[in-house]
Amino acid sequence: MSALSNSPLAAHVGKHPGEPNMMDPALLTDPFGGYGALREQGPVVRGRFMDDSPVWLVTRFDDVRQVLRDQRFVNNPTAPSLGHSLQENPMVRLLDMMGLPEHFRPYLLGSILNNDAPDHTRLRRLVSRAFTTRKITDLRPRVEQIADELLARLPEHAEDGVVDLIKHFAYPLPITVICELVGIPEADRPQWRKWGADLVSLQPERMSVSFPAMIEHIHELIHERRRALTDDLLSELIRTHDDDGGRLSDVEMVTMILTVVLAGHETTAHLIGNGTTALLTHPDQLRLLRDDPALMPRAVHELLRWCGPVHITQLRYASEDVEVAGTPIRQGDAVQLVLVSANFDPRHYTDPERLDLTRHPAGHAENHVGFGHGMHYCLGATLAKQEGEVAFARLFAHYPEMSLGVAPEQLERTALPGSWRLEALPLRLG
Repeated sequence: MSALSNSPLAAHVGKHPGEPNMMDPALLTDPFGGYGALREQGPVVRGRFMDDSPVWLVTRFDDVRQVLRDQRFVNNPTAPSLGHSLQENPMVRLLDMMGLPEHFRPYLLGSILNNDAPDHTRLRRLVSRAFTTRKITDLRPRVEQIADELLARLPEHAEDGVVDLIKHFAYPLPITVICELVGIPEADRPQWRKWGADLVSLQPERMSVSFPAMIEHIHELIHERRRALTDDLLSELIRTHDDDGGRLSDVEMVTMILTVVLAGHETTAHLIGNGTTALLTHPDQLRLLRDDPALMPRAVHELLRWCGPVHITQLRYASEDVEVAGTPIRQGDAVQLVLVSANFDPRHYTDPERLDLTRHPAGHAENHVGFGHGMHYCLGATLAKQEGEVAFARLFAHYPEMSLGVAPEQLERTALPGSWRLEALPLRLG
């Protein structure tokens, strides 16, 4: 696994013995075991955020869900109800450490992810029409077509009989789908993938260059699209802004495009990579899926639980004094909800370490927190589930004899706190 040793964030590791830091190597290399041990230590554990500020880690399933739906915890790091100055906020300090100029802060701090009601409700309503169940269902034939085209070309990318699924399928599928939905031109999509990688790298020299370039690009895209509006999400946001600027500001429009495109492909790409690895290393479960293709929706939910790409939520903050699982949380305190430990909580699951594609009953509510819960439940969850279903079904239909190109223990993962992603997934197509 690659290291973050040259990141300024790594300098804080070990400064506070007994308080786990999200940059601790044990949590980066084995988040399942590391956060699992914290879960058994207690439902709420005092730890350290990436900037070394104190944070409460909520580790167990029931408590994670409770906090996710508790509106006394807010997402907005600048909310007046927190009772602290802007410079005391860990997210602001993190942006400073990453070298982002102050005038770019609103594009990150003001996103739909960092807003609470009523602003969150307003922004979500503006974009949710693009992600309705009906619209996503109508999109499925196009998703299948894109998947089939990418899979047919996989052999062209093979070297010595091995092809990287992350580079040539797991990323191109969701980025093509979300860019078509939003209205990002095909020629710009490779650049978006690079920008996305730079933003999650936690490397100041990459972030400080790519983020301003991305914001400038979106402004240019909006300017160009105004001259020829279409039926994509970008055009819809422009119409909303121009018809009633009070409902959507310039910064909000740019931030919405940024958030939807990045969130719409980064996590799905790694769900496909992680899920493919899980199925190939659990042939009994893959056989179940091949024998019963109708199992696929349940299988995707289990893969989201067992090897989902997102292990923590963004920070939430107590807007008043509150108690979680018997632990007093003070107004303004930061709280980190640990999805990976919740999804393996033996208090909620029988034999949680076992991958079981039949675990989640068909037609029942989600029995995991891979997409979060409550008001901030993932806006693109329906699209991500569909892309996962299509990706796994089409991949194993095209290449039924596919196998890993290296031993499982040789697969390299990117060392990013709260994220579970492969650097590459070498496969032999059979």
